[in-house]
Amino acid sequence: MDKENRLKIFFEKCKRVWYVLKKPSKKEYTLIVKVTAIGIAVIGFFGFLISVLMKAFV
Repeated sequence: MDKENRLKIFFEKCKRVWYVLKKPSKKEYTLIVKVTAIGIAVIGFFGFLISVLMKAFV
């Protein structure tokens, strides 16, 4: 019974979140894409820099 009750509460919380969700506007979506691309590029650059430094000193 406890397992069923917890599962029911979980689905009620999921349902509540589902009603609050909204589709992002085109402006929000492009901003998210730009920020994500910049973050990936920065992490890639640091990885490349570390790789070059490791090869230079080893």
